Amino acid sequence: MKLTELNLHHFRNYDEAQVEFSPQINVLIGENAQGKTNLLESIYVLAMTRSHRTNNDRELIEFGKDAAQIKGTVQRELGSLKLELDIGKHGKKAKANHLEKARLSEYLGQLNVILFAPEDLALVKGAPTVRRRFIDMEFGQVSPKYLHDLTQYRDILKQRNRYLKQLQSHEAQDQLYLEVLSEQLAAVGGAIISQRVKFLSELEGYAQELHQSITQGRENLTFEYSSAVKDASALTEVELSEALMDLYRQNQSKEIFQGTTLYGPHRDDVRFLINHKNVQTYGSQGQQRTTALSVKLAEIDLMKNQTGEYPILLLDDVLSELDGARQTHLLKTIQDKVQTFLTTPGLSDVARNLIKEPRIFHIRDGQIIPEKQAALKTEVFYPTKQDKTANKE
Repeated sequence: MKLTELNLHHFRNYDEAQVEFSPQINVLIGENAQGKTNLLESIYVLAMTRSHRTNNDRELIEFGKDAAQIKGTVQRELGSLKLELDIGKHGKKAKANHLEKARLSEYLGQLNVILFAPEDLALVKGAPTVRRRFIDMEFGQVSPKYLHDLTQYRDILKQRNRYLKQLQSHEAQDQLYLEVLSEQLAAVGGAIISQRVKFLSELEGYAQELHQSITQGRENLTFEYSSAVKDASALTEVELSEALMDLYRQNQSKEIFQGTTLYGPHRDDVRFLINHKNVQTYGSQGQQRTTALSVKLAEIDLMKNQTGEYPILLLDDVLSELDGARQTHLLKTIQDKVQTFLTTPGLSDVARNLIKEPRIFHIRDGQIIPEKQAALKTEVFYPTKQDKTANKE
């Protein structure tokens, strides 16, 4: 799939903007606070109905305005698709080919994106919540069933936690109702863990190949799903649900005392191992970055396998965080394969030599200024470090 056109209305610092993109690599160049990341964010929001930078939708609306709108034209194998997302004070409305979706979950999957930003390096060394969010966001794009199960799980989890707090404060005493909620949560929880294990197993295969290529075969990358349920990866969905229910029964007093659900997929984690050692604990910074790069790039092929089409890749100032070797591997992997949007204050010599026929856009104070492809080779727009130093002086 390709995003051929984007229209913004009162989004962030864009009052009005309309731009047509290349089906290959689009480079968004600009200094800080000019709007290049806002433009990238708008594509993500159009696809996911939410931002990766804030949970407050009001921040997406231009200052002093009441609403924002993002429109996009997506070219898929089955034809052209018009997408529209309206963001207002009272929520969001999403349309596909001018038909409004009753729920935002029904809209997801129309445009599949993979975002790789500097904070994604925390995928390896960050907290378990970062890795759970990664699984839920990425797998939810390609699996409506997983997204449905996850939504249902979160709803039941809220009810169960609320009732546990009531039992904790002696506002409630009926433990039979807790048993009912536990059974419901265990059933959906088992389905989620089962799907996660399958998803990670497939992603692992693609990531292993990429990681071995980057490290020239010196390192073997594997994934390990970590759960309170023992041997979760080897159990069926029914066995997972039964094991979760056993945990709830065995630890009922503990959960009532703490007033919260202590077991389930909302507490699980994923470990990344290099040559059987936990990268988070024992890996060097270089190994952690290579692992994160391999995992993110593996998503491209996984989504292609799951949906039949390549997703759109969003790279938010990632090149500056990678050395020459990793830049080379990244750019060679995506070239001629997936439509890419890349933000940067300036391209390195490595990127300049590897990117073929990009479409260049200069972002200045919320204005999108297209540049000819030949401008990639001119020093006016891509100063060297020496030029930058001279300019400062």
